[in-house]
Amino acid sequence: MHHNGGAEGRTRTCVFPLLGTVFGYATHHLDERRLGEVGIVGPLTPGVDVSWLWQLAAHMNREAATEGEKARWILLQAHRAFVCGDFLARWDETGWKLEPGGRRIDFGGAWCNRYELWTGNLTIEGATPDMVAPKPTRY
Repeated sequence: MHHNGGAEGRTRTCVFPLLGTVFGYATHHLDERRLGEVGIVGPLTPGVDVSWLWQLAAHMNREAATEGEKARWILLQAHRAFVCGDFLARWDETGWKLEPGGRRIDFGGAWCNRYELWTGNLTIEGATPDMVAPKPTRY
């Protein structure tokens, strides 16, 4: 695991609820080919820090889960929301900004069509206060 230095871009993005918190998911490109090799995930709900995302991943995994397994769980939740339509909003291209200091995980191969996961506190253009407010948990 490495710490990310922050990032920003204009790519495919969605906003999705997960266990009462609203998160954002975006893709990021490592070069001009624009392959979307990196998944960007972070909380959007006010007052929620990225550490909550990792606590959820730890709680929802087996007790001895590695950082890589937790990262895979995080990306799977974001990918599921994006592909299956369990999102509050989705844009083909919108601006986003990932604050420095989050985690950067290299999967060592493709996972949900991404090679890396970068997490951190995130902002997304177009995400409204009503959209990112805490949501009732659905089971």
